[in-house]
Amino acid sequence: MRTTLAIVAGFLIAAPAFAHHGFDTEYDASKKFTLSGVVQKVEWQNPHMRVYVDVTDEKTGKVTTWNMEMTSPNTVRRQGWGPKDLVAGEKVTFTTYGGKVVETRGSLVTIKKLSDGRELFVAGGPDASVPK
Repeated sequence: MRTTLAIVAGFLIAAPAFAHHGFDTEYDASKKFTLSGVVQKVEWQNPHMRVYVDVTDEKTGKVTTWNMEMTSPNTVRRQGWGPKDLVAGEKVTFTTYGGKVVETRGSLVTIKKLSDGRELFVAGGPDASVPK
């Protein structure tokens, strides 16, 4: 009986780990973009932070908001930056992998502030877990 309870408890504890998605589930490694725009907002939330950047098409003037996923707030803080380092209204250049379903929902690779050239994040994409 105790063995059965231990096995059931183990599955219940491990279930959330199976729910976490991998890069290939949502993003396309063949759709890598480097764009410039203006930060609309930064969401410091678990399990993944998000950065929204408005990108204006130079030919049409149409503004598209890119919704980019990052790693956790804890990881970003360990990389050395906090909530005041990237704020709405800042001009940035970023590299991201586009989404499989919605191309403008991406996995952020790098984001660089144009005001001082500081690169704030380098971690996303299909190679994020590969040691450098």
